[in-house]
Amino acid sequence: MEKKRARKVVKEKVVVDDIDDGWGWLVQKGIGAAFLCIAVFALLIRVATSLHSYSGAGNPPNFGDYEAQRHWMEITLNLPAREWYRNSTTNDLSYWGLDYPPLTAYQSFFHGLFLKNFDPESVSLFTSRGHESYLGKLLMRWTVLSSDVLIFFPAVLWFVLVHYGGRSSSCASDIAWHIAMLLLSPCVILIDHGHFQYNCISLGLTVAAVAAILSQKDLVACVLFSLALNHKQMSAYFAPAFFSHLLGKCFRRRYPVLEVAKLGLMVLGTFAVLWWPYLHSMDTFFGVLSRLAPFERGIYEDYVANFWCTTSILIKWKRLFATQSLKLLSLTITILTCLPSMVQQVLAPSSKGFLYGLLNCSLSFYMFSFQVHEKSILLPLLPASLLAMEFPRPFWVLTHYAMFSMFPLLCRDKLALSYVALYALFMLIYLAPCGRRDGGKTRRSASLALLPILVTFVYLSSLILHVIYLTIPPPERYPYLFEAVIMLLCFSHFVLFAFYTNEKQWRLLSKFTSTNREKKLI
Repeated sequence: MEKKRARKVVKEKVVVDDIDDGWGWLVQKGIGAAFLCIAVFALLIRVATSLHSYSGAGNPPNFGDYEAQRHWMEITLNLPAREWYRNSTTNDLSYWGLDYPPLTAYQSFFHGLFLKNFDPESVSLFTSRGHESYLGKLLMRWTVLSSDVLIFFPAVLWFVLVHYGGRSSSCASDIAWHIAMLLLSPCVILIDHGHFQYNCISLGLTVAAVAAILSQKDLVACVLFSLALNHKQMSAYFAPAFFSHLLGKCFRRRYPVLEVAKLGLMVLGTFAVLWWPYLHSMDTFFGVLSRLAPFERGIYEDYVANFWCTTSILIKWKRLFATQSLKLLSLTITILTCLPSMVQQVLAPSSKGFLYGLLNCSLSFYMFSFQVHEKSILLPLLPASLLAMEFPRPFWVLTHYAMFSMFPLLCRDKLALSYVALYALFMLIYLAPCGRRDGGKTRRSASLALLPILVTFVYLSSLILHVIYLTIPPPERYPYLFEAVIMLLCFSHFVLFAFYTNEKQWRLLSKFTSTNREKKLI
């Protein structure tokens, strides 16, 4: 009993220190109470955002992502699993055909059951196309809210408990601030509860996998990350980081081959269960795979702030190169830019290095991989949020430009008001007093010496661009001029940020080497 009480006192010590700042009223009851308060507020913000417009609202014949998600519920509910990815008279793949892995299909099926119970017309085969009744929209919004509450919120809580559980010196206000940064990320809220998607599921599963890694539950992490991969194939942005970190840990164990085999079996087993309906026929299996890699759409779509789209102003990639050549080129560059981060984790696996690896690998995928969307910036933004306490100011700038890169998309969805409101809320929370950030405990590197001047300049530039985009029509000769300028500005920042975070990760290797030398001397 005494030991249990002692453990409880240690856990509470993290929370009761430094309660005199702006977060003191929230954190003095403990991490659990602080998380609950922030979670309830975050849920209310999501509800408020969901009252606004969404992708393709009232815009026939194809509508937008809202209709795509609803149509997948219609298809999965009314057709057998083997027909979900196959073009037929009952499943026209040219109209929002299912192009995500099987776990998304199963999620659509269960959400479709929910809608059918209350509004059967919203998921009836054929006749429900473009269905936008008030009840149908309400139920669709509830499916996203429930996904957040059931998957993303618990995953964040697990991460926070694991990440700060062994740190008796952690400032309580820092923990509350970090929880708020994770649960009130404006980009995720705008895309999931405004534009309309279910990123909270794949991102939540990824956060849970990260928490499992940090708590040394590697087998559980393999299952959770495999689930994330099978919900959205874009979760592959994180795969090099998971692979290199786990491989580095296996090399340091007594039987490395056995450890690798155990992890591999967990991954294969999870994939086999989820893909079971499609493993009985090679044609069916490859038919599903072809749906998950729509190379025919080109190397990029719209104006996304990555390398291919930004440089296309000077180099017309789609005209000069065949799709096959571009696939090989993008794959090569993506792997090469991921390699430094992967090598660091194989040589010196650590919890902090793993988080940096997630960030650097996902940034490489966002900037150089094939078929990137504006919304894909959510993937590198996730590990950046997990590391927010390590570099608060760069994290704020990254969030600013992540939002800005999606601004034209959100304006098309008529979500400009939500965009402004959520950005203002983010800034209020970011600027709230917080011990570690305000106390000057964080060591600033030489590369950040000119950061305040640079941040002020680029912030004012982007603010002016916001106003110009909303108030001044572009020249007739260059109808996408403003989108191109926004894309160029955002991409420039993403490149600088990638250099900065890669340098931070490799600095961990020197610390690891010096620690090993000290151990040998002892």
